[in-house]
Amino acid sequence: MTDFEKRVTMDCSDFVLLADYVPGIVQEIRYYSTYNFIGDRIDGYEEPVALLTKEAARALKMVSNELNVQGYRLKVFDAYRPANAVKHFVLWGIDDLDLRMKPFFYPDLEKQELFAKGYIAKMSSHSRGSAVDLTLLDMQTGKEVDMGSPFDLFNEISHPDSRAVTDEQYRNRMLLQKVMVRNGFKPIDCEWWHFALADEPFPDTYFEFPVSAAYLKR
Repeated sequence: MTDFEKRVTMDCSDFVLLADYVPGIVQEIRYYSTYNFIGDRIDGYEEPVALLTKEAARALKMVSNELNVQGYRLKVFDAYRPANAVKHFVLWGIDDLDLRMKPFFYPDLEKQELFAKGYIAKMSSHSRGSAVDLTLLDMQTGKEVDMGSPFDLFNEISHPDSRAVTDEQYRNRMLLQKVMVRNGFKPIDCEWWHFALADEPFPDTYFEFPVSAAYLKR
């Protein structure tokens, strides 16, 4: 058994359904669908729901409350990600022939560059339960706020500090980032949508139970 395997557990006792903590959350769980950079439903995604540790869910509720006052809702694309889902990513990365979604998600990069450049991690913070991929929804229009690039577009334009976007798109990114950071999350330098709880409760543990409300309630 490897050191990583020793740190993998099926224990979901500290996890919650995000919608129970943030009732107004909008969810579009991309890895449950086939519209993602692989083109298939990802292993471990049994229901289109967002799960997080209790600590991360409480912090995200504070984010939501702050943004609601400003006319926005949070829209989540991914939250807890099972370790076997990450394994699915890695195995896909080895398959040189499967390029179905390249034009849509990584048009300017080769598959292995996605790992080398940090867009896809072989040991993901999502699998520790306190990371989330999200954007803002304008409550007046009912549409996503324009961030200058879509979720999971693996390209330099998706870096939070990219100035290849318009001033308005940059301000939108910074609004999301500032509120997330103010409430205990930290960003990464290559994806405007990704944040992880700075004081995460399980910094050395990776989880492998399925993304499933039924599994939490069993």
